[in-house]
Amino acid sequence: MIGKLKGTIDEIGDDYVLVDVHGVCYVAHCSARTLSRIGSAGEAVVLFIETYVREDQLKLFGFMSALEQEWFNLLQSVQGVGAKVALAVLSTLTPSELANAIALQDKAAISRAPGVGPKVALRLVTELKNKAPAFAGEAAANIGLKQELGEGVASAPVADAVSALTNLGYSRDQAANAIAAALKNGGEGADSAKLIRLGLKELSR
Repeated sequence: MIGKLKGTIDEIGDDYVLVDVHGVCYVAHCSARTLSRIGSAGEAVVLFIETYVREDQLKLFGFMSALEQEWFNLLQSVQGVGAKVALAVLSTLTPSELANAIALQDKAAISRAPGVGPKVALRLVTELKNKAPAFAGEAAANIGLKQELGEGVASAPVADAVSALTNLGYSRDQAANAIAAALKNGGEGADSAKLIRLGLKELSR
């Protein structure tokens, strides 16, 4: 089992990178986001590796971080999601963006990934909503508030403030982050008007 590859980039294809490890070249299939970040031919690279062994093939999947690798496996725990769709999702959303989308039950954001239709997006946000916080990464701080918004149980001032900011053209994720910061500054008892004012101040920074 291969856990990690450390070597030199030999070639980058449409959906893979060829990594030269002391003269032996390994093909690692990666998300488009990973391929855009790893560098160019001749540069050093380190990839976390998920090894798939089938009767007729051995396939390696490469990731820039352990968190991205964990999401790759987590996504495939949902019916109808295989390696190809999981890579498509990770090509479209970072692990933090994915955690936010699932917490907010933002099916539209997940549906932007090629090959992910409404039914699969619904299964992803439904089946992973309780698992996403553990894999939120840098989004962990506000994930609880976003889950409350996604499930419709957030307090009325918070829900109204987020709704007001989204009506102004901000994404639900941007609005939720701004209102989370506003709650820290304005206190849990702040009304929607105050939260909106503080939220707009956050967004203007």
